[in-house]
Amino acid sequence: MKTLVTGGAGFIGSHIVDRLIAEGHDVKILDSLENRVHPKGKPSYIPKEAEFIGGDVCNKDDLKKALKDVNVVFHQSAYQDYMPNYSKFIHTNAVSTALIYEIINEDALPVEKVIVASSQAVYGEGQYQCKEQGLIQPPTRSQTQLEKGDWELHCPICDEYMDPLRLSEEYANPYNQYALSKYNQELIATRLGRLLNIPTVALRYSITQGPRQSLYNQYSGICRIFSLRLLNGKPPIIYEDGKQQRDYVHISDVVDANMLVLRSDEANFQVFNVGSGVPVTVLEYAQLLTKKLDKEIEPLVLSEYRLGDNRHSVSDISKLKKLGWFPKKGLEDIFDDYIAWVKELGDLGEYFEEADKMMRKMNVIRRARDGK
Repeated sequence: MKTLVTGGAGFIGSHIVDRLIAEGHDVKILDSLENRVHPKGKPSYIPKEAEFIGGDVCNKDDLKKALKDVNVVFHQSAYQDYMPNYSKFIHTNAVSTALIYEIINEDALPVEKVIVASSQAVYGEGQYQCKEQGLIQPPTRSQTQLEKGDWELHCPICDEYMDPLRLSEEYANPYNQYALSKYNQELIATRLGRLLNIPTVALRYSITQGPRQSLYNQYSGICRIFSLRLLNGKPPIIYEDGKQQRDYVHISDVVDANMLVLRSDEANFQVFNVGSGVPVTVLEYAQLLTKKLDKEIEPLVLSEYRLGDNRHSVSDISKLKKLGWFPKKGLEDIFDDYIAWVKELGDLGEYFEEADKMMRKMNVIRRARDGK
């Protein structure tokens, strides 16, 4: 089978490439090697067995070349950031997806399946239970609320605090630029896929972690940021109060999910969460990682917040489990594998400081008047 992995030089895409090659598939990679993620160019881990095409998923000629003679597309390419260049999110994430279906249709290509990488971000502030009003999908927290250091979610009807629920696929409530672009991508893929009778699946990844996460991209996650600070003898910086809950999934489990839906007709035209389903607060995460690195450094909780962040995000993974998938690795595995990879690089420059400076310059990181 001939497969195309867009963004195949990136974190998740490259691991999918490895699995496909190990299973005997012919693989093409389309990747622009964007400088902010790959400042040193093409990574050494790209296997020689894969056909590498340097190009842009939003360039029709590049995408036509990559799609030629392909049977399956893993659309992993994405623009991820906290910067306020809103149109780039939509252009890279949503428009490129529409272009894939446009080319398949125009050229009558023999594509049998498209698997799209979506994100838990599409849930926005998520799903909550209000004691008085029942199920609520709240709007994003206001600047007024955050400036007061009032971090938890209030019911928009009665103003009482609410309890977070596991995130269910039947709902979506995107608010920031990345979330909006990924939800648009999902809709484009699943609905054009059905219209054109091209089996399509969208996977909503929780916070995916493991080897090959970019050291340079500020969106690449808490493990990168905290690990680099701790390895440089500096404390992790905790936004809000650190009690926000997150859901972390190992890269190998994400690859397993992609391979499962590739083979499953039952998955076609559906959306699935891919996560651990296990809530971990940011403070707990920092403490566990600090212990793993054998450091005695207390995290800094400064009552700062990051514009566009949601409060709690833990996925309900029961739908994908019904197809036979389940997460096999936990936080200990994530820490072990990521730290081993970073130490192998021998390149522990203080990349996190540049990312932090840029977010402050763009007024993405802000300080509350009073933390609660």
